Amino acid sequence: MIDILGSIPKKVAIAVSGGSDSMAVLDFLSRSNRDLLVLHFNHGTPFSSKAEDFVRNYCEDRDIQFEIGAISRERTSDESKEEYWRNERYAFFSNFLDRKIITCHHLDDAVETWLFTSIHGNPMLIPYSRDNFIRPFLATRKLTLAVWCSRKEVPYIEDPSNTDIAYMRNLIRHKLMETVLTINPGVHKVVRKKVKLMFKNSIDII
Repeated sequence: MIDILGSIPKKVAIAVSGGSDSMAVLDFLSRSNRDLLVLHFNHGTPFSSKAEDFVRNYCEDRDIQFEIGAISRERTSDESKEEYWRNERYAFFSNFLDRKIITCHHLDDAVETWLFTSIHGNPMLIPYSRDNFIRPFLATRKLTLAVWCSRKEVPYIEDPSNTDIAYMRNLIRHKLMETVLTINPGVHKVVRKKVKLMFKNSIDII
């Protein structure tokens, strides 16, 4: 079951990479009466043109509003590739602050972030909201989104770099998680409780 945190505005933008997570969210929200804008960012990698064409064709075929962004500067010496891409992506997103922007982070992302930051001595959760961004799907498993794509016949495109363990996120996902689940098979339930408590407290603060 797709578990949504809070209520999703009628007018919203969605960060869509073309992968199964964001395509499931796009299809899910397309089935409601909302003013949707798809935001896709081309990271300038060999795969990026395929992803851009996929998202563009999907949106055009379904008459969904979309905007495409691209790299606008060279990477600085103190930025990792992941930081560089993230900084450029969010700089593009900042052009659309007339509406809330959904990033399609899910529970598996939250678990991986919590593990990574815990190992470094400062356990943290991905926040539900930051500036104009919201993450309503933080309590939903990645598998749930994949099943949605399968059942609803939602097409998607997978970036081959997602299996490259040279990137820290992939190393945690493909190597560390297997050991963590052996030690604590309920780690997703543990983090889901933390995510929901964080969300409740953030609403209380607002």
